[in-house]
Amino acid sequence: MARRFRQRPRLHVAAALLMAGLLTACETAAPVSAPVPPARHERAAVPAAVAPSPASMAMRARLSRVEATLLSRGLMRTDGGGPDTPFNDRQLAENFIRIALYDEYVLRNGAFVAQTTPSRLRRWDQPVRMAVEFGAAVPEAQRATDRASLRAYAAQLSRASGHPIRMADSASANYHVLILNEDERRGYGARLAQLVPGIDPVSVATILDLPASTFCVVFAFSQGQSSTYTRAVAVIRAEHPDRMRLSCIHEEVAQGLGLANDSPAARPSIFNDDEEFALLTRHDELLLKMLYDKRLRPGMTPEQARPIVETMAYELIGGES
Repeated sequence: MARRFRQRPRLHVAAALLMAGLLTACETAAPVSAPVPPARHERAAVPAAVAPSPASMAMRARLSRVEATLLSRGLMRTDGGGPDTPFNDRQLAENFIRIALYDEYVLRNGAFVAQTTPSRLRRWDQPVRMAVEFGAAVPEAQRATDRASLRAYAAQLSRASGHPIRMADSASANYHVLILNEDERRGYGARLAQLVPGIDPVSVATILDLPASTFCVVFAFSQGQSSTYTRAVAVIRAEHPDRMRLSCIHEEVAQGLGLANDSPAARPSIFNDDEEFALLTRHDELLLKMLYDKRLRPGMTPEQARPIVETMAYELIGGES
């Protein structure tokens, strides 16, 4: 399956940020026929396009091969699931517990290490205001596509979760989506410090030194020991072909809302490393609805949340399978 092509293709981490006094946690947008005006939702565009480096061109070629192979195997589905992917309330509840109440990574010896561990429920209390920021080498046609996708996706996420999520200008945004090529990302340290004041060196290094096997990353931050998010940064490789780029946008942005883990049992779902689905599914929309249900509170443990989660899952789909 997909793991033959990449190891840990997406990164969603959760660890204490000591310097900042913060906490980090680390797919169907409707097509839009006309480009969306860019002015409000990104930094000032660079007047002239910047040619990509050989490293960036090599990354683009590599990712195009990966997408072609995944598609040839029937992966990266965009149908949201159907009769071939049934699930019942018990499965929905278990998937929620695993995805929303466990962490995929731990901080160890100054680096994020893959290790699934029990955690606490985390989410946003304040409205989420997203802005997209492009590297200078990203073509204008790609920018228009990605702006439109993000605007549609923000509306989808808001409907699914019941939480206010909208696009905003960069100055007022608290959730930044960065679409950068290899060279741009490696030189983004100063900008990251502007977007997340006090961001710790480990998080910055993780983004700047992102290995080729990791396709996208998201960090969500909260003050002190709080389980309530106040800022987030998602980084998407600009070299991705269209479907993989949209897939990264869907998964990382949703995981930055509080669904921080993956589970091999979740189906149909983007929160599963098997790459069967590229875009947010009905199952995933239900996870978001549960996450932002007022019966759950930030900071709950898996044991505290389980009876409430099981009740919600039954209310949503009953014995459907």
